[in-house]
Amino acid sequence: MIPVCTLAELPPGESVRILAPRPVAVFNADGELYAIDDTCSHQDASLSEGWLEGCLVECPLHAAMFDLRTGMPTGPPARRPVRTYPVVLVDDVIHVDTSVREPVP
Repeated sequence: MIPVCTLAELPPGESVRILAPRPVAVFNADGELYAIDDTCSHQDASLSEGWLEGCLVECPLHAAMFDLRTGMPTGPPARRPVRTYPVVLVDDVIHVDTSVREPVP
């Protein structure tokens, strides 16, 4: 488990990038916490720098959108999903478990 930050440091609508074996983006989508691979599967762009809209994040490079719950792209230009990771809140600190990766469908 990788500690990310406190819940107060990641308000709704915000994201943060953490360094792990693979960079991971952590999002607070209206109070729900999600973690996905930070790198867009279409091209090398940081999803944590994208725009959050509900449970979707839009890549800042070519506007590919990914569902934070599943990692699946909603349409072109991205065709491959990104991995998702479990997020746990312990004593008001957000943690991401990068040892348990959901397989890419």
